[in-house]
Amino acid sequence: MKTWFTCKVKYQKQDEQGRVKNVNEAYLADALSFTEAETRIYEEMGQRVLGEFMVTSITKSKIVDVFEYPQGDVFYQVKISYLITDADSGKEKKVTQLMIIHAENVLHAYERIHESLNNMLVTFAVPEIKESPILEVFHHYKEGEERPGAHLTPINDLEKSVEESEDE
Repeated sequence: MKTWFTCKVKYQKQDEQGRVKNVNEAYLADALSFTEAETRIYEEMGQRVLGEFMVTSITKSKIVDVFEYPQGDVFYQVKISYLITDADSGKEKKVTQLMIIHAENVLHAYERIHESLNNMLVTFAVPEIKESPILEVFHHYKEGEERPGAHLTPINDLEKSVEESEDE
């Protein structure tokens, strides 16, 4: 089972009008520990943010699964609940889980969670769907495994190569 960490990052970002403003954004990282999550977020944000940034918090998330789709605009937090029967006592117990799903709107998120969980053996309900502050999800990759986008050149390397070609 994956362990998800919510990482908040503070940095300066330029808006559409060209003004620089401070932003505090949330990202989700799959990691084995807080240290690995911090290392991962510094690695990923170092490629995405020009200038300085600071990781302001890392918390273990209650999210149990993430469903990403290419046509999604926003991540939605979906709460599902279902009943299970305790094998020892025979009593029913309500289980609630949080999941993140990529969708265009709330209705689309509702349809996609049902599509994603259609192989679940129990009947579940969706008591809550809300927009998540998560902007991006960073998955855990094993050593030697090809990462999506590994063929792309980081922005910092592009700037260096441009500067070097201008100096020649």
